Amino acid sequence: MIYLDNAATTALSESARNAMEPYFSTQYGNPSSIYRFGQEARKAVEESRQSIAALLRVSPREIYFTGGGTESDNWALSSVVLERALKKEKSVHLITSTIEHPAVLRTCAFFESLGVKVSRIPVDQRGFLDLEALERALQEESSLQEESSLREREEHSFPSKSGEEAKKGASHCLVSVMAANNEIGTIENLKEIGHLAKKYGAVFHTDAVQAFGQIPLDIEEMQIDLLSASSHKIHGPKGVGLLYIRKGLKLSSFLHGGAQERGLRAGTENVPGIVGFSAAAKEAFSSMEERGRKKAALRNLFFKRLMEEIPGVKISGVNPLKDEGIGALPESPFFSSLHHRLPGNVHICLPGVEGESVLLLLDQKGICASSGSACASGSLEPSHVLLAIGKSHEEAYSGLRLSLEETLTEEELEYTVEAIREAVEKLRG
Repeated sequence: MIYLDNAATTALSESARNAMEPYFSTQYGNPSSIYRFGQEARKAVEESRQSIAALLRVSPREIYFTGGGTESDNWALSSVVLERALKKEKSVHLITSTIEHPAVLRTCAFFESLGVKVSRIPVDQRGFLDLEALERALQEESSLQEESSLREREEHSFPSKSGEEAKKGASHCLVSVMAANNEIGTIENLKEIGHLAKKYGAVFHTDAVQAFGQIPLDIEEMQIDLLSASSHKIHGPKGVGLLYIRKGLKLSSFLHGGAQERGLRAGTENVPGIVGFSAAAKEAFSSMEERGRKKAALRNLFFKRLMEEIPGVKISGVNPLKDEGIGALPESPFFSSLHHRLPGNVHICLPGVEGESVLLLLDQKGICASSGSACASGSLEPSHVLLAIGKSHEEAYSGLRLSLEETLTEEELEYTVEAIREAVEKLRG
């Protein structure tokens, strides 16, 4: 088998498996128990929290374990809405992009159905967020809040706002933009997005599920308030993730019950999962640059060979063979090699065929790939990401995603290219 769907999930690493094993068998205590056996489990959870916090260069008290990326996204958005709309009785404005994961887009749609204002910022043909449109949305909200505040103060004869208060005109906004897209691999300019969010006093959340452990994330430089990550994308176990919550940001509890996760996320902790997540994260971060270079080289070779062998093939998103990106990444040889695209992401459109049909033919040859997000698998609708970057419905249905690891051999790569060529020729007749 040639597995080329690592954006959907990854194999559990040996280090994660070994770290987890005792907590399935001999060290199965409940971390909330006060006796020594339970406290050994508590120690494992807290050491894992400290380890992951150190990788992100944040405080352990800012890391909260969850059941995965989807829960983390839901918690981030839902809690901001509840905290501001219900407790403070203020309006909320959710600002996101048109290419987010369904965990964000559908959560926004749910709150929109309840009357919450939602703005969806467009992206260009490579998947980069329209920063001018983002600023216009923040400016509009800031102006509306200032007008509302002015009317309120005039009605009650309150003094005018101070200059510092006035800069927080969009404080009812949550900006949620993913760090890197799960389908086309575009790495967003989080530094500039974070700067704009802070300029207008908005809370900034990023879904970093595809980026965590793959590319460096500087939470302070990017001014991130909330960050979602998932274990099974980096060779950790399924069913565990995290939400980073910046110190001082007040959020409502997401799950109600016990006092776990400092009272914000009730439920007995998944000790084996958390320990495995920590082990996988440590391994991913320590080898990030080396793996990234190897994957980027394989990715570029994949694109080159596909374009040579298959007539009409189109690269979706950033073309790393000629595109220099937008200057969003720090200057370094490693980042230069990425070209603002996740190192292991290959996405193409194959005009004249349906991606799903190609997948079935590849499966017959032992190749696992995808036509888009695993969370949207089974949907009859074309990829919302491809439509958002300007692809036609026909092109969107022809999408094929290959997400590789550095262990892929050139022989396996060539076998896959040949299999795709044969599948396309067969389907085109």
